[in-house]
Amino acid sequence: MKINCNKHAVLMGCASSLVLLSALIVPKSATAHGYLEVPPSRALLCKNGVNQNCGGAQYEPQSTGETFKGFPNGAGGAPLQGPFDGKIASGGHAMFSALDAQSPTRWQLTEIRDRNIAFQWRYTAVHPATKHEYFITRDGWNPNEALKRASFEPAPFCTVAGGNQLPESGAKHNCVIPDSKTGHHVILAVWTVGDTDAAFYNPADVNILAEAALPGGWLPVGSIAPSTPLLVGDKVKARAFSAEGENSQYGVQVSIDNAQEGQPENWSFKLAEAINRAHTLIRAGIRDEQGEITPIKGTNTLYAQQASGVTRYEVQLEMQEDAGASLSISSLQPEYVLDKGRVSMDFAVLTNRKMNLEATLFDEHNKQVGALSQSVVEGSSPLKLDVRSAPGPHTLTLIGTTEDGRTTRQDTRSVTMTGEGAGIEYDFIFPEGITEYTAGTKVLQPKTDEVFECKPFPASGYCKQYAPSANGFEPGVGAHWHMAWDKL
Repeated sequence: MKINCNKHAVLMGCASSLVLLSALIVPKSATAHGYLEVPPSRALLCKNGVNQNCGGAQYEPQSTGETFKGFPNGAGGAPLQGPFDGKIASGGHAMFSALDAQSPTRWQLTEIRDRNIAFQWRYTAVHPATKHEYFITRDGWNPNEALKRASFEPAPFCTVAGGNQLPESGAKHNCVIPDSKTGHHVILAVWTVGDTDAAFYNPADVNILAEAALPGGWLPVGSIAPSTPLLVGDKVKARAFSAEGENSQYGVQVSIDNAQEGQPENWSFKLAEAINRAHTLIRAGIRDEQGEITPIKGTNTLYAQQASGVTRYEVQLEMQEDAGASLSISSLQPEYVLDKGRVSMDFAVLTNRKMNLEATLFDEHNKQVGALSQSVVEGSSPLKLDVRSAPGPHTLTLIGTTEDGRTTRQDTRSVTMTGEGAGIEYDFIFPEGITEYTAGTKVLQPKTDEVFECKPFPASGYCKQYAPSANGFEPGVGAHWHMAWDKL
């Protein structure tokens, strides 16, 4: 078959489907790889298990969106360059096509609370960069339509020159998100490679919650959000940061002097007032109808004048231990009788604070044979621990952390298991200890109540391949478990 198409015809749509298909393939010379790390790209959240049903992107976020450079050329009748409309996220690669799906709820949104944003890339195979560009969807864009050029503003809101030098992983690109952008948007980060004809297109799905600049030059740089109740002696510090790092000149700290001040809305108000007394270029509060920024008993926004150099604030709590908190195990029987290696172990806990508990039972070899996590209120609370073990001496360890996280208490008791043991011993309850799985490791699968043994090398390498979003080798459950495990 003879095909007559010039380059422009190929990119704009040749009559031959064979030529059109070839236009979607990334140039063979492009061997660079990398992804947007901060805020996380759509593909990186796939790898991390946050985004689901991502196809090959969950395994290779560094390879997604790689195609011809030149975006956004192609609008207004200009020759098409860069990715095809509708395939911007995948770069036209079939294995990443799941990334092109688009709806208001399809992808996890990263909250953006500061318009001063530092983009950050991770490079796994670095090549020189001519530039990094950041585009954002238009006001009123349709999140139910596949991403295309018309979805984005025609010009990037931020461009960082690369100088055709090798970019460094973790280097920050300091940019400012336009004031008009709020709520659900897609930021398209573009890394244009200098020594090939390729670029990488990484969409990041965001929810922009940052406030726009106020009249008078006040820029929002953070907030004081009342959260945890504090005790007398605790401290709250507002830490200021500029582009160079922490700026101690604008840091402010207050102490909690009485129980009333410890209420979240009250310490937020006290800190906001202290900031306003200490500085003229920083303000904390809520803007009223006259444009004044006044502290309230609630969430106070922090604002800065550009002359201060402050770009963001962090609120740090310095909490003292709650010396009066107590925890103890009660109603524990001296022995429990196993039935074919199992027993429900009933006991109680006494505490004078709301706590998050972790109860763990170990056998005489310090192997975990039962565990539970539970939140309790003050007083006596019944607990039930499901145990699978063999007869012999055991140790019950109970750890409680107060609801505010400031204090931890522990109680440990000895207990004996009698009766009939389980038929098959095991080393771990899946997926606990998964990093230690090697050939011969035996694990109990609680979903099926069966014991599995990790196969010899090289199949043993699959025994550690597990994540909630990619559990193909989970013993007895995953689609490919038999490649890694033998059921005992």
